Amino acid sequence: MIAVNPAFARIGEENAFAVLAKAAELQRQGRDVINLGIGQPDFKTPAHIVEAAVKALRDGEHGYTDATGIAPLREAVSADLHRRLGFDVSPDLVLIVPGGKVTMFMAILMFGDPGADIVYPDPGFPIYRSMIEFTGARPVPAQMREENGFAFSAEETLALMTPETRLVILNSPANPTGGVTPGEEIDKLVAGLARWPNAAILSDEIYGQLTYDGLAHRSLLAYPEIRDRLILLDGWSKTYAMTGWRLGYSVWPKLWRDMARKLAVNSYSCVNSATQFAGIAALKGPQDSVAAMRAEFDRRRKAVVAGLNRLPGVSAVTPKGAFYAFPNVSRTGWKAKPLASALLEEAGVATIGGPDFGVHGEGYLRLSYANSLENIERALTRMADFLSRPASPNAGLEKP
Repeated sequence: MIAVNPAFARIGEENAFAVLAKAAELQRQGRDVINLGIGQPDFKTPAHIVEAAVKALRDGEHGYTDATGIAPLREAVSADLHRRLGFDVSPDLVLIVPGGKVTMFMAILMFGDPGADIVYPDPGFPIYRSMIEFTGARPVPAQMREENGFAFSAEETLALMTPETRLVILNSPANPTGGVTPGEEIDKLVAGLARWPNAAILSDEIYGQLTYDGLAHRSLLAYPEIRDRLILLDGWSKTYAMTGWRLGYSVWPKLWRDMARKLAVNSYSCVNSATQFAGIAALKGPQDSVAAMRAEFDRRRKAVVAGLNRLPGVSAVTPKGAFYAFPNVSRTGWKAKPLASALLEEAGVATIGGPDFGVHGEGYLRLSYANSLENIERALTRMADFLSRPASPNAGLEKP
């Protein structure tokens, strides 16, 4: 057999897509499956955004663009950050990328190598750890605790820092927990990071416009003292229901942005041009669809939390952001992944087991409430029926 780079033995994946494929297969077999697994809005991309892409295609925007993204889109990102958050960001520091994962890939590749430590949230987005292990760096999980509403603890995170820490990854609002870190905790974290000036910071803020209960998103762009080592990750997928368009952006310090540009040139060349024009329309056009989607997610959030807390053996804290609930299922008698598999195969409800999000994920499931309220209520009824049955003698065991 021809040998491949041994790093590929360490790379993981995002199990939400495997669950999506399994749910689709069951549906092809005629099963009625309610998908609360995949994390994407169930809304259509707003029509004016679609029309902008169609117009670009009709206008002949069919070729390569600058690897960093077309200038009007980078300028629109800069203007949007100023409009929403009040921060001045040069368009020359913006990089347009095909989705949020690319920024994770670039940042972790840039700072991860054998001997380096990378601190990341756990439970957290699985690609963080996957890419850290791929590079050979040491993954250092910062536990997101239920008793803290799954927010970062500045004290605990800073206690994990060492002279070998090259990168700290933050995510608020968070996937998979819906946790939002309070501003005062971020203040403490940033103040503490002053003691570690050689650690870069990746702030994943892709859910920044999806917060609830009047809670304002606190961007790490608000801290000038770390701007020279801050990488901001954001994009269009969640805010504008554009997951399939594959469009994201990042903001980099100047030197690292040029390194990221070279990675773009060496991998995907550029984001397709028509999608970039759609991105301009999203940022510069009406924002009423964003508010409407957020309001609907809020309605579903309340229904999900209330319903989960009525299930036998289940408890759920109220998520403050994103569109995920992360209920505690440890009292059901099931391990999380076997429970998720059984709910899909026997009850027709797709969820994701907490261990797919990290070493601290056991005892939890992730449910996405990016589905209709009707489907959510049907799913909760099915889960209640399933959990009311006598538990299988093997319920607490992992499937082989």
